[in-house]
Amino acid sequence: MSTTQTTTSVKEFIAERLPEYQELALTIHDHPEVSNYEFFSSEALIKQLEKEGFTVEKEVAGHRTGFDARYASGKPGPTLVFLAEFDALPGIGHACGHNLFGTYSVLAASAVKEWTNEFGGEIRVYGTPGEEGGENGSAKGSFVREGFFEDVDAALCVHPAYRYGKTTESLANDPVDIKFYGVASHAAGAPEKGINALEALIQVFNGINGLRLHLPKDVNIHGIITDGGVAANVIPEYAAGRFYLRAANRETLDEVSQKVENIVKGAALSTGTSYEFGLFQNAVDDVVVTPAFDELFFEHLQELGIPDEEIETQQRTSLGSSDVGNVSQVIPTIQPTVSISDTYIAGHSTEFKAAARSEKGLASIAIAAELLAKTALDLLQQPETLTTIKKEHQEQLAKKKEQGSSF
Repeated sequence: MSTTQTTTSVKEFIAERLPEYQELALTIHDHPEVSNYEFFSSEALIKQLEKEGFTVEKEVAGHRTGFDARYASGKPGPTLVFLAEFDALPGIGHACGHNLFGTYSVLAASAVKEWTNEFGGEIRVYGTPGEEGGENGSAKGSFVREGFFEDVDAALCVHPAYRYGKTTESLANDPVDIKFYGVASHAAGAPEKGINALEALIQVFNGINGLRLHLPKDVNIHGIITDGGVAANVIPEYAAGRFYLRAANRETLDEVSQKVENIVKGAALSTGTSYEFGLFQNAVDDVVVTPAFDELFFEHLQELGIPDEEIETQQRTSLGSSDVGNVSQVIPTIQPTVSISDTYIAGHSTEFKAAARSEKGLASIAIAAELLAKTALDLLQQPETLTTIKKEHQEQLAKKKEQGSSF
């Protein structure tokens, strides 16, 4: 069958299914759930995948709301994964549009899967909880650690946004808790008998502020005190803080994390406290961009005749972090964006939440799914294209590692 016939068939499939997937996106939007509690959203996507003919395994990679859906042709060919996110933000709900994100991937995977019977290969959808972080958050790190990408050739997903754009570079992130344990005592009557855990934590903040002068420009450290004592006249026997440590690449961040832990050790030694230092969820790696992969996606975007003003032409770099970076460290990965608003909307805002269920937001499901599906079909039909993308990914990964210089 010709390429034109194939893409026409995919487009017809998506158009036929679109109302069903729009209803799915609205239903998930109406049931916002945070990391490790996305029971409704996960099950809704699983039911849809099973309806489309996928075999689904639940509660995978140590995540009770994670899933692994597969359709195998039994014929040699690439294994492609569509990543599905579905968690919401605490309080505000789906203000990052993950109600759309998951439906994009499920519809695209469903549109492509039958073509593996002709071209060969396997299509998967990984349901990855907690991209926004939180309890057992950033699940893609778990999927990588547990080997779910070892036999995968490439990963694809699309994020809703203000404009269409290519995969965004973002920072590696170590989300850490710092806890100090001391001895309580009356602050006025017997201060000499106390060991002040809060004093140790304050020294950590001061130590980090002193460290900032000697850090690369891409490093960003920010934190809060989550527990600082119970009464002003009682020396705190326990104090805790939560920090995000970020850097442009994993190699630099590993060094930063070690320096911060050394500050914690010093604070404990100087105050006589004991301490705990460690991740409170999965670490997040920086995104490795593979330009050839994005260009493949954008070739299909240009075919749609999207107005120029809706397309971001510059390569973007985010000062935030996403666990899609963990996947991009091991296989070629794209996460371009599609527009869900004609006016600017900031992520994690009430405006973004509204756009995620707007007419344009719901229309974006067909656009994102078509672009993802056509890109995946290219990889199934053109082995040489996939080989080129894999080679470039390795080159980009090596370049990233070289940038992580010691300091």
